[in-house]
Amino acid sequence: MGLFKKIFSSEKKETLDKGLEKSKTSFFSKLGKAVAGKSKVDDDVLDNLEEVLVTSDVGVKTTIKIIERIENRVSKDKYLGTDELNTILREEIAGLLSETNVGEATDFEIPKDKKPYVLMVVGVNGVGKTTTIGKLAHQFKNRGLKVVLGAADTFRAAAIDQLQVWADRVDVPIIKQAMGSDPASVAFDTLESGVNQDADVIIIDTAGRLHNKINLMNELTKVKRVMQKVIGDAPHDVLLVLDGSTGQNAFEQAKQFTAATEVTSLAVTKLDGTAKGGVVIGISDQFQIPVKYIGVGEGIEDLQVFNKYEFVDSFFK
Repeated sequence: MGLFKKIFSSEKKETLDKGLEKSKTSFFSKLGKAVAGKSKVDDDVLDNLEEVLVTSDVGVKTTIKIIERIENRVSKDKYLGTDELNTILREEIAGLLSETNVGEATDFEIPKDKKPYVLMVVGVNGVGKTTTIGKLAHQFKNRGLKVVLGAADTFRAAAIDQLQVWADRVDVPIIKQAMGSDPASVAFDTLESGVNQDADVIIIDTAGRLHNKINLMNELTKVKRVMQKVIGDAPHDVLLVLDGSTGQNAFEQAKQFTAATEVTSLAVTKLDGTAKGGVVIGISDQFQIPVKYIGVGEGIEDLQVFNKYEFVDSFFK
């Protein structure tokens, strides 16, 4: 199908393969039971496959689409052996994602016509938000870009301290205020400082509370409005960070945040420690928002730009 030509460097691909090992092992264990004693793909196999996909956190809506694609293939090819199922899944899921997902990043890149490029990061506490910010700062700095961080999650001292640790580790400046300060004020100061420092990228951390949609919407709207006093079209990207290890809960968080604010990209973290990696397939299909980054390890280099074909290739390899 020509969908798997674009590949990572071998080192990145190995990290991806390793990071998805638990998800892959769990999936193929279920798949093996689903096709046990069967030589061809029939209605029973498809019913069992549907259950395998749903219990692998692919999501009901996306699972139905995948099953429909395989049913169409069975009716067209007349006979498909269960030994071909792995290849069929790989091809049909890649084909589905190529149809439904919007554009994806190819590198840790930013638009050349936005300087400074303002990235606002949202997500509930504990999903790996601050770690993702630190790893992004590292990647951007490695590409020769000047990065400034803003600690606008002022409701937890730990959040400010954690971002400071990352700023020190990556050796980039951080703008912060005391715990309990107005997050919008921190964002304003960060953008002013970034402009004065001739920064290329400004990354703003925000509070990870999700009490209700109205509070969240009001808070994030205020932060955005205040940032626009400094840079008229800021933020240029609102990145929602989701914890892949929570499976279907990540779907719910994505629904909540996309209802509360305009999310323009997604990062899915902690895929290396879970068997729920199938959630990335469902999220990529269901939300018309690009998954830009995935976390497949704890190392500073283990945040990868998401390539749907490489992901599917590693998952079904």
